[in-house]
Formats: sequence, structure tokens, C-alpha cells
Amino acid sequence: MSSASALFCVVLVTAPSEDVAARIATDLVDTGLVACCNIVPGVRSIYKWEGKVHDDHEVLMLCKTRRELFDDVAGRVKVLHPYDVPEVVMLPIEHTLEAYGKWLGSTTEFNKRWGDIKTE
Repeated sequence: MSSASALFCVVLVTAPSEDVAARIATDLVDTGLVACCNIVPGVRSIYKWEGKVHDDHEVLMLCKTRRELFDDVAGRVKVLHPYDVPEVVMLPIEHTLEAYGKWLGSTTEFNKRWGDIKTE
């Protein structure tokens, strides 16, 4: 294992359906903003929004990227996501296998051809 505390993170994003999550994930991976997004179905979210308690079924995206790309990832999710206020939460990766860290780092070389994508 190697220390990755300053380099990588997992970005949590909830979405209303697998189709929406897959569309967002594909864009994030294709642009090089993230190396991988796992889509976990069957999440039940209970939260307060506009003064009311909601109980909804969602899917959870686990997106792995470099910490320095978090603001770009969050901005791109905001553009693509149907929610007014999408959940975008960064959790640091403390340790990972060295080979995985190398792959994650090399896969998230932000693709220059996408430099003009909207992130806000």
C-alpha cells in the first residue's frame, strides 16, 4: 500500500436513477475528470428539502479522482445533474494499492480537448 492522502479522493454523488447516473458518470470518465464511477442502486435517502421531509429512492455514485480536480468535477456534475442542489461530497483516500494509485493518477489527466466544457 502507498499513502495517497494528498492526491486522491472519492466523490459521492446521488442521482434520481441509474440512467441519469450513467450519463453523468460516462461524461466524467470520458473527459478525464474521474478515473471510475461505481453506480450503486437501491439507496434510500431521507432528507429535508424546502421545509418538508422526503423519502426517496436514489442511486449513489462513487467517483474516484485526484483531489485537485474536485472543483472541476463538482462544476461538471452541477451542469449535468437534474437536481437544483446535487449532492457532491469529497472524501479523501488515505491509502491505496500503489498500482491502483498510479492508474488513478494517469487516467485522470484532464483531457485537454475538453478544456471548453462548462463547469458552472
